[in-house]
Amino acid sequence: YETLVVERRGPVGWLVFDRPEAGNAMDATMLAELERAWADLDADPAVRVIVTTGNGRTFQTGLDVAQLARDPEALREQSRRTKRAELRLTAWHNQVWKPVIAAVNGVCAGGGLHFVADADIVVLASDATLLDPHVSIGQVSAYETIALVRKSPMEAILRMALVGRHERITAERALQLGIGSQVVDPPERLRDEVQALAETIARNSPAAMAATKRALWGALEAGLTDACKAGTAELVGMWGHPDQTEGPAAFAEKRDAAWEALA
Repeated sequence: YETLVVERRGPVGWLVFDRPEAGNAMDATMLAELERAWADLDADPAVRVIVTTGNGRTFQTGLDVAQLARDPEALREQSRRTKRAELRLTAWHNQVWKPVIAAVNGVCAGGGLHFVADADIVVLASDATLLDPHVSIGQVSAYETIALVRKSPMEAILRMALVGRHERITAERALQLGIGSQVVDPPERLRDEVQALAETIARNSPAAMAATKRALWGALEAGLTDACKAGTAELVGMWGHPDQTEGPAAFAEKRDAAWEALA
């Protein structure tokens, strides 16, 4: 990888944006590498949880418009994917059903909000900020904020989108709004705290977590009855899985469970 750091620390896979000199913005190379990175982490049976974060002082600042303007073919391809709703940026876009944590270490702006909106868990450094400058440069805010209003109060997200670059949501405000579930202070502790959280999550059944994630994300796209029916299918689909025997046995024997690798 040229624009990402992809590595495993125990059961935790880290996908780190690595263009700090450009605010970790997504250039043509990163756009191509993201899809491959998600596939690599998803295919590694030793990776049970995935964390996204950024090197340097920013988390992710969206598309590198200046670089893409110099690469017309890459810009056309990204435009085609946007028009067809076929983005390949996040775990959700790439149908990755392992748990994903966004460790927001600084500024998250514009298209960077994809990685916050599409994460299962969001942990923010105390100095992290979120903003959406789309309308300030004559662009429409859609994908990222549409996903956020399914998880957070609509007015707060609309305010961020409509005020544009003139206002930022602080880490504490993001916590109040339910955009994140934890704020880490001091900021330097962020990666250690998230690693510990991810290791705790990784102790659970990979198959059960994947089924749970599919059921809950599916609920955002369906009515209550249909969501419950789809959730039931995931629940019943686990019946007979070896983890359903191993889990109670490990609990009774006071030992860590030996879970099956995620297929």
